[in-house]
Amino acid sequence: MTDRYARQTILPAVGEAGQARLAASTVLVVGAGGLGCPVVQYLAGAGVGNMMIVDHDAIEESNLHRQPLYGMTDIGKPKAEVARASLLRFNPGIRVDAMVERLTPQNATRLVAGADVVVDAADSFAVTYILSDACYAAAKPLVSASVIGTTGYAGAFCGGGPSYRAVFPDVSVDGGTCDSVGVLGTAVAVLGGLQAHLALHVLLGLEPTALGRVVTFDAHKIAFGGFGFAGSPEPDAFIPFIAAAEVTAADLVVDLRSLEEAPLSLFPAARRLDVDGIEAVLAEPAADRIVLACRSGQRALMAADRLRGRGQSNLALVALG
Repeated sequence: MTDRYARQTILPAVGEAGQARLAASTVLVVGAGGLGCPVVQYLAGAGVGNMMIVDHDAIEESNLHRQPLYGMTDIGKPKAEVARASLLRFNPGIRVDAMVERLTPQNATRLVAGADVVVDAADSFAVTYILSDACYAAAKPLVSASVIGTTGYAGAFCGGGPSYRAVFPDVSVDGGTCDSVGVLGTAVAVLGGLQAHLALHVLLGLEPTALGRVVTFDAHKIAFGGFGFAGSPEPDAFIPFIAAAEVTAADLVVDLRSLEEAPLSLFPAARRLDVDGIEAVLAEPAADRIVLACRSGQRALMAADRLRGRGQSNLALVALG
């Protein structure tokens, strides 16, 4: 056994058997940004033998205050590839696969199938729901986190416990993002480190299980909280995220992005409405399904809640990125 893990294997909760378990494990990490950086660093440091890092984004200077894996010379390069190179310099004894692609409903099932634990570090509503659906179907544990401003949470879902949807069923959101509201780098680091800990907790099979628990953190008040949700019922029905390629000619598509944001829609026949005016779509001729599209999925979720309140149930969501 290498000295690299000596301070870890001496722990009764780990030991040589636990270290071997980590070495044989595969973790899928979706997102190599503010949350993903501490996640992959600490999983690599702990000796998780195989990691798949999925991120379609490139490094920008505005990332650097909270993404310490990257430097000025990395600007413009794919995050997943730079993260892989950094981790292998740090720990050449592990395997890291970099996948420069977007997580979608089309590839989620395949990616989740190859992992023992899935870490949702994308901080995207669409990605969280897509991963939760795939992990729940495959009985794979999902560790998800989100942070904005100075507050956030991390929790462990699926894998025999309730899904994210069981706790947050088609939750409405206010549209705030790190771009519009801002984010404190140290708050992201705390939540990302907590995500890595939850993933290790699940991989090592520690008791009591982390599944069915959410931990909250308020960096301004320097306060932790949280709650348990074991036994929460799964929703009878939910509005799925679908891939753009799954939209058909029989669907009525609403593109919730403004013309300034996206002058051309991926769907030429799409109606252009905003969330406040979404009820106008109910005056359109009946369609097999109403598909709500926006960049991240946030506005689509908000619009879907409004339409469900008006009795419309045949809905689908698309996050266009």
